[in-house]
Amino acid sequence: MKQKIAKLEPIIKQIKTRLADARNKAASEVNTAMLQAYWDIGQIIIENEQDGELKAQYGQQLLTELSKELTRSIGRGFSKSNLYNMRNFYLEYPIFQTLSGKLTWSHYCELLGISDKSEREFYQIECVNSLWSVRELNRQIETGLFERVLLSEGKANKKKVLSLAQKGITITGPEDILKNPYVFEFIGVPEPKPMLERELEAKLIKHLEEFLLELGRGFMFVGSQQRLTLGNTHYYVDMVFYNKILKAYILIDLKTGELRPEYAGQMNAYLNYYKAEVNDDGDNAPVGIILCKDQKKLIAEYALGGISNQVFAANYVQYIPEKEQLIAEVKTLLEKEMETDV
Repeated sequence: MKQKIAKLEPIIKQIKTRLADARNKAASEVNTAMLQAYWDIGQIIIENEQDGELKAQYGQQLLTELSKELTRSIGRGFSKSNLYNMRNFYLEYPIFQTLSGKLTWSHYCELLGISDKSEREFYQIECVNSLWSVRELNRQIETGLFERVLLSEGKANKKKVLSLAQKGITITGPEDILKNPYVFEFIGVPEPKPMLERELEAKLIKHLEEFLLELGRGFMFVGSQQRLTLGNTHYYVDMVFYNKILKAYILIDLKTGELRPEYAGQMNAYLNYYKAEVNDDGDNAPVGIILCKDQKKLIAEYALGGISNQVFAANYVQYIPEKEQLIAEVKTLLEKEMETDV
Protein backbone atom coordinates (compact mmCIF):
# COMPACT_ATOMS: atom_id res chain seq x y z
CA MET A 1 0.00 0.00 0.00
CA LYS A 2 2.80 2.38 0.96
CA GLN A 3 4.62 1.56 -2.28
CA LYS A 4 1.50 2.40 -4.31
CA ILE A 5 1.16 5.75 -2.50
CA ALA A 6 4.86 6.47 -3.05
CA LYS A 7 4.42 5.90 -6.81
CA LEU A 8 1.47 8.29 -6.85
CA GLU A 9 3.29 11.11 -5.02
CA PRO A 10 5.10 12.55 -8.10
CA ILE A 11 1.82 12.54 -10.05
CA ILE A 12 -0.06 14.21 -7.19
CA LYS A 13 2.68 16.81 -6.91
CA GLN A 14 2.43 17.63 -10.62
CA ILE A 15 -1.36 17.92 -10.42
CA LYS A 16 -1.16 20.21 -7.37
CA THR A 17 1.41 22.40 -9.11
CA ARG A 18 -0.74 22.64 -12.24
CA LEU A 19 -3.84 23.57 -10.21
CA ALA A 20 -1.91 26.17 -8.20
CA ASP A 21 -0.57 27.71 -11.43
CA ALA A 22 -4.07 27.80 -12.93
CA ARG A 23 -5.55 29.42 -9.81
CA ASN A 24 -2.77 32.01 -9.67
CA LYS A 25 -3.22 32.79 -13.36
CA ALA A 26 -6.99 33.12 -12.94
CA ALA A 27 -6.58 35.38 -9.91
CA SER A 28 -4.07 37.52 -11.81
CA GLU A 29 -6.42 37.85 -14.80
CA VAL A 30 -9.36 38.78 -12.55
CA ASN A 31 -7.21 41.35 -10.76
CA THR A 32 -6.05 42.92 -14.05
CA ALA A 33 -9.65 43.01 -15.32
CA MET A 34 -10.82 44.79 -12.15
CA LEU A 35 -8.00 47.32 -12.39
CA GLN A 36 -8.97 47.97 -16.01
CA ALA A 37 -12.62 48.44 -14.97
CA TYR A 38 -11.74 50.93 -12.20
CA TRP A 39 -9.41 52.80 -14.59
CA ASP A 40 -12.24 52.94 -17.19
CA ILE A 41 -14.68 54.23 -14.56
CA GLY A 42 -12.16 56.95 -13.67
CA GLN A 43 -11.93 57.92 -17.34
CA ILE A 44 -15.73 58.06 -17.68
CA ILE A 45 -15.97 60.33 -14.61
CA ILE A 46 -13.28 62.69 -15.92
CA GLU A 47 -14.87 62.92 -19.33
CA ASN A 48 -18.23 63.86 -17.80
CA GLU A 49 -16.93 66.56 -15.48
CA GLN A 50 -16.78 70.23 -16.36
CA ASP A 51 -13.30 70.76 -17.84
CA GLY A 52 -12.17 67.59 -16.07
CA GLU A 53 -11.79 69.36 -12.71
CA LEU A 54 -13.36 68.16 -9.48
CA LYS A 55 -13.15 71.75 -8.17
CA ALA A 56 -16.28 72.48 -10.11
CA GLN A 57 -19.47 72.05 -8.10
CA TYR A 58 -20.79 69.82 -10.86
CA GLY A 59 -17.88 67.39 -10.30
CA GLN A 60 -18.65 67.06 -6.60
CA GLN A 61 -22.33 66.56 -7.31
CA LEU A 62 -21.57 63.98 -10.01
CA LEU A 63 -19.58 61.82 -7.58
CA THR A 64 -22.30 62.10 -4.91
CA GLU A 65 -25.11 61.13 -7.28
CA LEU A 66 -23.08 58.39 -8.94
CA SER A 67 -22.25 56.88 -5.56
CA LYS A 68 -25.92 56.74 -4.55
CA GLU A 69 -27.14 55.26 -7.83
CA LEU A 70 -24.34 52.73 -8.32
CA THR A 71 -24.64 51.52 -4.71
CA ARG A 72 -28.42 51.15 -5.15
CA SER A 73 -28.22 49.32 -8.49
CA ILE A 74 -24.96 47.35 -8.17
CA GLY A 75 -24.06 47.16 -4.49
CA ARG A 76 -21.05 47.93 -2.32
CA GLY A 77 -17.73 49.34 -3.56
CA PHE A 78 -18.96 52.63 -4.99
CA SER A 79 -18.68 55.03 -2.08
CA LYS A 80 -17.87 58.63 -2.96
CA SER A 81 -14.29 58.18 -1.70
CA ASN A 82 -13.82 55.04 -3.80
CA LEU A 83 -15.12 56.81 -6.91
CA TYR A 84 -12.75 59.67 -6.12
CA ASN A 85 -9.90 57.11 -6.00
CA MET A 86 -10.97 55.74 -9.40
CA ARG A 87 -10.93 59.26 -10.78
CA ASN A 88 -7.44 59.86 -9.39
CA PHE A 89 -6.36 56.42 -10.56
CA TYR A 90 -7.02 57.46 -14.16
CA LEU A 91 -5.37 60.87 -13.68
CA GLU A 92 -2.20 59.56 -11.98
CA TYR A 93 -1.81 56.56 -14.30
CA PRO A 94 -3.01 57.88 -17.68
CA ILE A 95 -1.44 54.93 -19.52
CA PHE A 96 -3.01 51.71 -18.27
CA GLN A 97 -0.15 49.56 -19.55
CA THR A 98 2.20 51.13 -16.97
CA LEU A 99 0.22 49.53 -14.13
CA SER A 100 1.46 46.35 -12.46
CA GLY A 101 -0.94 43.44 -12.38
CA LYS A 102 0.93 42.20 -9.30
CA LEU A 103 -0.68 44.96 -7.24
CA THR A 104 -4.32 44.99 -6.24
CA TRP A 105 -6.80 47.86 -6.20
CA SER A 106 -6.22 48.14 -2.42
CA HIS A 107 -2.49 48.59 -3.07
CA TYR A 108 -3.19 51.38 -5.55
CA CYS A 109 -5.59 53.09 -3.13
CA GLU A 110 -2.72 53.26 -0.61
CA LEU A 111 -0.33 54.58 -3.27
CA LEU A 112 -2.80 57.25 -4.41
CA GLY A 113 -2.57 58.77 -0.94
CA ILE A 114 1.05 59.80 -1.70
CA SER A 115 1.14 63.18 -3.41
CA ASP A 116 4.84 63.23 -4.29
CA LYS A 117 5.29 61.36 -7.58
CA SER A 118 8.88 60.21 -6.91
CA GLU A 119 7.91 58.84 -3.52
CA ARG A 120 4.83 57.08 -4.93
CA GLU A 121 6.83 55.45 -7.73
CA PHE A 122 9.41 54.26 -5.19
CA TYR A 123 6.77 52.54 -3.04
CA GLN A 124 5.13 51.02 -6.12
CA ILE A 125 8.41 49.46 -7.29
CA GLU A 126 9.35 48.26 -3.81
CA CYS A 127 5.88 46.80 -3.30
CA VAL A 128 6.28 44.68 -6.45
CA ASN A 129 9.91 43.73 -5.73
CA SER A 130 9.32 42.83 -2.09
CA LEU A 131 5.84 41.29 -2.54
CA TRP A 132 4.35 43.49 0.19
CA SER A 133 0.80 42.93 1.33
CA VAL A 134 -1.40 46.03 1.63
CA ARG A 135 -0.72 46.03 5.38
CA GLU A 136 3.04 45.89 4.81
CA LEU A 137 2.85 48.68 2.22
CA ASN A 138 0.90 50.82 4.67
CA ARG A 139 3.50 50.27 7.39
CA GLN A 140 6.38 51.22 5.10
CA ILE A 141 4.59 54.42 4.10
CA GLU A 142 3.69 55.25 7.71
CA THR A 143 7.27 54.72 8.90
CA GLY A 144 8.68 56.89 6.08
CA LEU A 145 10.83 54.24 4.38
CA PHE A 146 11.49 56.54 1.40
CA GLU A 147 12.94 59.26 3.63
CA ARG A 148 14.81 56.80 5.86
CA VAL A 149 16.58 55.27 2.86
CA LEU A 150 17.52 58.73 1.63
CA LEU A 151 18.92 59.60 5.08
CA SER A 152 20.77 56.30 5.54
CA GLU A 153 24.12 57.64 4.34
CA GLY A 154 23.77 60.94 6.17
CA LYS A 155 23.13 62.76 2.92
CA ALA A 156 20.46 63.08 0.29
CA ASN A 157 20.87 64.15 -3.31
CA LYS A 158 18.67 64.54 -6.35
CA LYS A 159 20.35 61.62 -8.13
CA LYS A 160 19.44 59.32 -5.24
CA VAL A 161 15.83 60.55 -5.27
CA LEU A 162 15.61 59.93 -9.03
CA SER A 163 17.23 56.50 -8.71
CA LEU A 164 14.80 55.40 -5.99
CA ALA A 165 11.85 56.60 -8.08
CA GLN A 166 13.04 54.69 -11.15
CA LYS A 167 14.46 51.49 -9.64
CA GLY A 168 13.49 51.29 -5.98
CA ILE A 169 16.20 50.01 -3.64
CA THR A 170 19.01 48.48 -5.70
CA ILE A 171 21.27 46.38 -3.49
CA THR A 172 24.76 46.39 -4.95
CA GLY A 173 26.71 46.95 -1.72
CA PRO A 174 26.26 46.78 2.08
CA GLU A 175 25.42 50.49 2.35
CA ASP A 176 22.29 49.86 0.25
CA ILE A 177 20.65 47.80 3.02
CA LEU A 178 20.90 50.57 5.62
CA LYS A 179 18.10 52.80 6.92
CA ASN A 180 18.12 55.74 9.28
CA PRO A 181 16.49 55.14 11.66
CA TYR A 182 15.30 51.55 11.93
CA VAL A 183 11.76 51.44 13.32
CA PHE A 184 10.78 48.81 15.91
CA GLU A 185 7.26 49.93 16.77
CA PHE A 186 6.08 46.33 16.31
CA ILE A 187 7.75 45.19 19.58
CA GLY A 188 5.10 47.15 21.47
CA VAL A 189 7.39 48.89 23.97
CA PRO A 190 6.84 52.64 24.45
CA GLU A 191 9.92 54.78 23.82
CA PRO A 192 10.50 56.13 27.36
CA LYS A 193 10.56 52.66 28.91
CA PRO A 194 14.18 51.50 29.49
CA MET A 195 15.13 48.12 28.09
CA LEU A 196 18.06 45.76 28.48
CA GLU A 197 19.82 44.58 25.33
CA ARG A 198 18.75 40.96 25.94
CA GLU A 199 15.18 42.19 26.32
CA LEU A 200 15.30 44.00 22.99
CA GLU A 201 16.84 40.94 21.32
CA ALA A 202 14.12 38.65 22.71
CA LYS A 203 11.37 40.94 21.45
CA LEU A 204 12.92 41.20 17.97
CA ILE A 205 13.11 37.40 17.77
CA LYS A 206 9.51 37.12 18.95
CA HIS A 207 8.51 39.48 16.13
CA LEU A 208 10.99 38.04 13.64
CA GLU A 209 8.68 38.32 10.63
CA GLU A 210 8.22 42.07 11.22
CA PHE A 211 11.95 42.48 11.91
CA LEU A 212 12.85 40.79 8.61
CA LEU A 213 10.43 43.12 6.83
CA GLU A 214 12.13 46.11 8.45
CA LEU A 215 15.60 44.84 7.50
CA GLY A 216 14.58 44.55 3.85
CA ARG A 217 14.98 42.15 0.93
CA GLY A 218 17.13 39.05 0.95
CA PHE A 219 17.56 38.59 4.72
CA MET A 220 17.48 35.10 6.28
CA PHE A 221 17.76 34.59 10.04
CA VAL A 222 20.71 32.42 11.11
CA GLY A 223 20.45 32.69 14.87
CA SER A 224 20.91 34.76 18.02
CA GLN A 225 23.76 34.72 20.52
CA GLN A 226 26.02 33.01 17.99
CA ARG A 227 29.17 31.92 19.81
CA LEU A 228 32.68 32.50 18.55
CA THR A 229 35.90 31.74 20.42
CA LEU A 230 38.99 33.94 20.33
CA GLY A 231 41.84 32.35 22.28
CA ASN A 232 40.16 30.82 25.30
CA THR A 233 37.41 33.42 25.52
CA HIS A 234 33.88 32.97 24.21
CA TYR A 235 32.07 35.90 22.59
CA TYR A 236 28.49 36.07 21.37
CA VAL A 237 27.08 37.98 18.41
CA ASP A 238 23.58 39.23 19.25
CA MET A 239 21.94 38.38 15.92
CA VAL A 240 23.29 36.88 12.71
CA PHE A 241 21.56 36.98 9.31
CA TYR A 242 22.54 35.99 5.79
CA ASN A 243 21.64 38.23 2.88
CA LYS A 244 21.01 36.28 -0.33
CA ILE A 245 21.48 39.32 -2.56
CA LEU A 246 24.80 40.39 -1.03
CA LYS A 247 25.82 36.75 -0.46
CA ALA A 248 27.19 37.79 2.91
CA TYR A 249 26.64 37.24 6.62
CA ILE A 250 25.17 40.26 8.39
CA LEU A 251 26.17 40.53 12.05
CA ILE A 252 24.02 42.79 14.24
CA ASP A 253 25.02 44.05 17.67
CA LEU A 254 22.22 45.62 19.74
CA LYS A 255 23.03 48.52 22.03
CA THR A 256 20.37 50.24 24.13
CA GLY A 257 22.60 53.26 24.75
CA GLU A 258 24.83 55.54 22.72
CA LEU A 259 27.48 54.38 20.27
CA ARG A 260 30.89 53.92 21.91
CA PRO A 261 34.24 53.58 20.10
CA GLU A 262 34.93 50.17 21.64
CA TYR A 263 31.81 48.72 19.98
CA ALA A 264 33.43 49.18 16.56
CA GLY A 265 36.58 47.30 17.65
CA GLN A 266 34.50 44.43 19.00
CA MET A 267 32.45 44.19 15.79
CA ASN A 268 35.66 44.31 13.73
CA ALA A 269 36.95 41.26 15.63
CA TYR A 270 33.67 39.41 14.97
CA LEU A 271 33.92 40.12 11.24
CA ASN A 272 37.52 38.94 11.08
CA TYR A 273 36.46 35.68 12.76
CA TYR A 274 33.55 35.13 10.36
CA LYS A 275 35.75 35.87 7.37
CA ALA A 276 38.35 33.32 8.48
CA GLU A 277 36.24 30.63 10.16
CA VAL A 278 32.63 30.78 8.92
CA ASN A 279 32.58 32.06 5.34
CA ASP A 280 32.26 29.44 2.61
CA ASP A 281 33.58 29.69 -0.94
CA GLY A 282 31.39 32.17 -2.78
CA ASP A 283 30.50 34.18 0.32
CA ASN A 284 31.42 37.85 0.26
CA ALA A 285 32.97 39.66 3.21
CA PRO A 286 30.64 39.78 6.24
CA VAL A 287 28.97 43.03 7.23
CA GLY A 288 28.57 44.41 10.73
CA ILE A 289 25.76 46.72 11.86
CA ILE A 290 25.81 48.26 15.33
CA LEU A 291 22.23 49.22 16.14
CA CYS A 292 22.21 51.91 18.82
CA LYS A 293 19.63 53.97 20.62
CA ASP A 294 21.67 56.99 19.63
CA GLN A 295 24.88 57.80 17.81
CA LYS A 296 26.77 61.05 17.69
CA LYS A 297 28.12 61.78 14.22
CA LEU A 298 31.62 62.71 15.39
CA ILE A 299 32.00 59.55 17.53
CA ALA A 300 30.77 57.42 14.61
CA GLU A 301 33.31 59.00 12.24
CA TYR A 302 36.26 58.36 14.58
CA ALA A 303 35.06 54.92 15.74
CA LEU A 304 34.37 53.54 12.26
CA GLY A 305 37.04 55.38 10.30
CA GLY A 306 40.03 53.37 9.10
CA ILE A 307 38.42 49.95 9.70
CA SER A 308 39.06 47.70 6.71
CA ASN A 309 35.96 45.60 7.41
CA GLN A 310 32.47 46.79 6.58
CA VAL A 311 31.14 48.13 9.88
CA PHE A 312 28.15 50.48 10.03
CA ALA A 313 26.32 52.20 12.87
CA ALA A 314 22.61 53.00 12.72
CA ASN A 315 19.95 54.33 15.06
CA TYR A 316 16.70 52.63 15.98
CA VAL A 317 13.49 53.95 17.49
CA GLN A 318 10.63 52.11 19.20
CA TYR A 319 7.89 54.27 17.74
CA ILE A 320 6.74 55.42 14.30
CA PRO A 321 8.77 58.58 13.62
CA GLU A 322 7.15 61.87 12.70
CA LYS A 323 7.11 61.77 8.93
CA GLU A 324 7.11 65.56 8.75
CA GLN A 325 10.43 65.56 10.64
CA LEU A 326 11.95 63.01 8.23
CA ILE A 327 10.76 65.06 5.25
CA ALA A 328 12.24 68.20 6.81
CA GLU A 329 15.61 66.45 7.29
CA VAL A 330 15.67 65.30 3.66
CA LYS A 331 14.68 68.79 2.51
CA THR A 332 17.49 70.35 4.57
CA LEU A 333 20.08 68.00 3.09
CA LEU A 334 18.84 68.64 -0.45
CA GLU A 335 19.00 72.40 0.14
CA LYS A 336 22.58 72.06 1.42
CA GLU A 337 23.44 70.12 -1.74
CA MET A 338 21.98 72.93 -3.89
CA GLU A 339 24.04 75.52 -1.97
CA THR A 340 27.19 73.45 -2.55
CA ASP A 341 26.47 73.22 -6.28
CA VAL A 342 26.12 77.01 -6.63
